[in-house]
Amino acid sequence: MNKPYSVLVVLLQLVIAGCGSPSDPEAGNEHGEATETFERGPHGGRLLEHGKFSLELAIFESGVPPEYRAWLYENAKLLPPEAAIVEVDLQRLGGKEAHFSFVPEEDYLRGQGEVHEPHSFDVKVRAQRGKERMEWKFESYEGRTTIASKTAGSMGIQTSEAGPATLRQQLSLSGVIQADPGRVSRVRARFPGVVREVSVQPWARIARGASLAQVQSNESLQNYTITAPIGGVIVEHRAQVGEATGEDTLFTIVDLSRVWIELDVFQTDLSRIAEDQAVEVLDLDGRKLADGRLSRIAPLAVHGSQSVRARVVIDNASGQLRPGQFVTGRVVVGEIKVPLAVQKKGLQRFRDFNVVFEQVDDTYEVRMLELGREDPERVEVLSGLSPGARYVSDNSYLIKADIEKSGAGHDH
Repeated sequence: MNKPYSVLVVLLQLVIAGCGSPSDPEAGNEHGEATETFERGPHGGRLLEHGKFSLELAIFESGVPPEYRAWLYENAKLLPPEAAIVEVDLQRLGGKEAHFSFVPEEDYLRGQGEVHEPHSFDVKVRAQRGKERMEWKFESYEGRTTIASKTAGSMGIQTSEAGPATLRQQLSLSGVIQADPGRVSRVRARFPGVVREVSVQPWARIARGASLAQVQSNESLQNYTITAPIGGVIVEHRAQVGEATGEDTLFTIVDLSRVWIELDVFQTDLSRIAEDQAVEVLDLDGRKLADGRLSRIAPLAVHGSQSVRARVVIDNASGQLRPGQFVTGRVVVGEIKVPLAVQKKGLQRFRDFNVVFEQVDDTYEVRMLELGREDPERVEVLSGLSPGARYVSDNSYLIKADIEKSGAGHDH
């Protein structure tokens, strides 16, 4: 089974397994993301009850950083906020904990401190009214799903460790592949005569010393052999049996084991370019072809375009690079070391955030990121992820799809 087809099959299996019966309010999916069915209070928060007393707990985030607010009731009648002491403890995925105490404000209790994203945790609420102590526990998960490691592997999900990185500031330049003039040989007949035999075909790869043709000398009437002075590819072939030889080139041989990349640098970028800078060579579809370094910068501008040529010498033993092919050269013009970065291919959009999905055992959970500087492959993380965290770097869209299917939304 090919990989794209197998991934599609796995997704279909997840969707089918995740569909519960509409008549069953507890029906969830195979990852344990059951639909929340808790009772809500007048302010839209979760209503926690103990006899005649009840406490409504909500995360408020309209115009302020997310914070807890609590309202107190007795027999469904609003009590003053001083009527009870409230505390909330959170335990996040991976064992991180947070504690919130509350102070009276207007007709509610206000939690001290910001409830950081994601709002996904196990919650313990404690309240004391006079001598009576009450406690409630519940789960409040957001952007979380659990996928067995074997299933994740079959889906092509891969993870990487978040950590320090060196971001590369790059300048993209257009260019073209050219043959190295020092590796081009134009072969002529040594003496005037008539071509009696041709031993090679156009585009043939030949070794140094290989026989190219037999020529009969006009003076001695003896045949002599024209041999290849270098190994390479015959890119020009003009020898025809029976034709007279003269000063014209019969064969042009090019050694393509090393080629030049000629990049066009315009005036505005010249100050950023210097010899020995690293260069990534890509084709016009953005696929990487080779790595190299700037070896020469021309002292003269090209007439007409007024660009300056910068040369990259590339090993081409595989023959992948062909003279005349247009390319892009990404020149590294600076490097920045950052303490924490992730691969850009792992980023997804979740609500209004740029996110990655952190892996803890078989559980994956969204991490809202504040991003900083970047290069074509990595981006700096300013907040939202801890150094050493494992995050999904390949096929993260599958995690997002599974979370959206499960309905693990922003619901408090």
